[in-house]
Amino acid sequence: MNPRSAAPSLAVPQRGADARDSADPKRVLADRVEQLYSQMPLGIAATLAIGGIATYELWDQRTRDLVLFWWGLVLLITAARAALYFGYRSSKDKLAEAAQWLRWLGISALANGVNWGFAGAVFFPSHTDEQQVFLAFLLAGIASAGIPTYAASWPMFAIYAGAIVLPFTYVLATFGNRLFAEIALLVPVFYLANVGIAYRLNQVFYSGYRLRHAYGRLTEDYTALNKRLEQQLVELDEAQRQVEASGRKLALFAERAPIAVLELDAAGRIQQINNAAENLFGWTSNELVEKDASVKILIRPEYHADFDTQWQQLIASRAPLAHLKIRNPRRDGLEVVCDWNVTPLVNTEGGVVGVIAQGQDITRQMEAEQLKKEFTSTLSHELRTPLTSIIGSLQLINSGVLGNMDPEVAELTGVAERNGQRLLDLINDILDIEKIESGKLSLVPELVTLDELVGESLVLNKGFAERFQVRYEPRGTLLPVQVKADRKRLLQVMTNLLSNAAKFSPAGEAVEVTMEDLGARVRISVHDHGPGIPENFRARIFGRFAQADSSATRQKGGTGLGLAICKRLIEMMDGRIGFTDRDGGGSVFYFELPKHAAV
Repeated sequence: MNPRSAAPSLAVPQRGADARDSADPKRVLADRVEQLYSQMPLGIAATLAIGGIATYELWDQRTRDLVLFWWGLVLLITAARAALYFGYRSSKDKLAEAAQWLRWLGISALANGVNWGFAGAVFFPSHTDEQQVFLAFLLAGIASAGIPTYAASWPMFAIYAGAIVLPFTYVLATFGNRLFAEIALLVPVFYLANVGIAYRLNQVFYSGYRLRHAYGRLTEDYTALNKRLEQQLVELDEAQRQVEASGRKLALFAERAPIAVLELDAAGRIQQINNAAENLFGWTSNELVEKDASVKILIRPEYHADFDTQWQQLIASRAPLAHLKIRNPRRDGLEVVCDWNVTPLVNTEGGVVGVIAQGQDITRQMEAEQLKKEFTSTLSHELRTPLTSIIGSLQLINSGVLGNMDPEVAELTGVAERNGQRLLDLINDILDIEKIESGKLSLVPELVTLDELVGESLVLNKGFAERFQVRYEPRGTLLPVQVKADRKRLLQVMTNLLSNAAKFSPAGEAVEVTMEDLGARVRISVHDHGPGIPENFRARIFGRFAQADSSATRQKGGTGLGLAICKRLIEMMDGRIGFTDRDGGGSVFYFELPKHAAV
């Protein structure tokens, strides 16, 4: 897989109107407030300068006290505005307090406008025509100068200019002169025009602030995205190096592996084979690749049709196959038996991009196993006949038919009989397990009534229980359920479970047998009071020659094949076998069989 394909998609923010909408309103407001306060020093300086010019022009003996009073208002308001300006500059959290600073600035604008409106209302009626023209021109200029000063907030300009224009308009309208009355009608038009201009400028400023912040956020987002992308590219490069290193390791492993490794495409054509496969089958990798050879070159011709079917199923299911034993022809005409593991390689889209086949030559192993089985079977048959004769003779001697024997001789012959019987049991178990595993053991299924079979097994094994001073007891009701099973082999399973329970139960205790109806199946359980199954032995308790490593186990004897035989017999009868811990100590071994469905 290409590691670069794993990179996550990075969403790019939209521009234009969407960008403006993404601006933070708090930051936009803070920028507007910053713009307004940045104009205050110029406004304060202009107020003092224009106030000085107005004083020079309007000063006379009649209005001197009034001018001095007005100058006191100018200085007081100017000082308050300067204090407000320095307070804002020293604020540590302008963003959070922007709304409050805007309200205070609005009050300052109103006070400044009222100051100039007061000057117009007071000084206009008391001066000459030239001074009145000068004063009207001055007030119009001051009102218009508020447009750039308060352009970031048109309501603030409207408050400021209204405080100047409204008193002056009232004076013009009530002065008595017709010309002034007509001018008074035009002043509101002038005021509304200025407010309109301020409103348009405010919209431009507001849109500009929003765009600036939005694109600032976009810049931050793009910077963060670039950092993330750079980091992901570094990670992807590192991942690619790791993949390449892993690929080299895998290629080296496949090349040096002691087992045959074949790389195939989805059609079954050989793409590459390793050295072990070349040595095993006699073809070189280049030969097979150049001739575009199919893997069927390693399959006998009579099995090609079956191979095609299985190959199509493999590609369709995409599921790996394990332990396929196939007889493969070599280049020299000989055949080897290989154990194959076949693994389809599936891409992210679910398609098969290749198949890896790993094969191990097990020819000698199978030959050795076959020799072992034949040797074991032959040895067991050859030993069982004379051993049966020996045991029969010892039983005849121990029964006293040939007369009384010396006690020491009788003890020796008794030991010999018991050991001979154990050896015969071992041989019989070995023969049974070999028959089962080779498929030579055939069952004779018949209808078996389980309550009768369980009762019969309890009677047949009663003597064995008495040897260990225990007793067999059915618990609850034995159900008259019928199953389809081999009666003889089912008795063998019951005998094995009962004898194990008797051997490992304390003297004087009872081995209990129960039956449970599980619906479509029936369960038979044997409960003992023994020491239980060691934790480290549970996983292999049904294995061949499996015995718990304890002195009690060795004293009780046994071949270690009984439970393995029981498991295979029950499974051949479509059942299952298992064990659990018994409440209060001990173990419960059980097997389940399907009920016979009456036709």
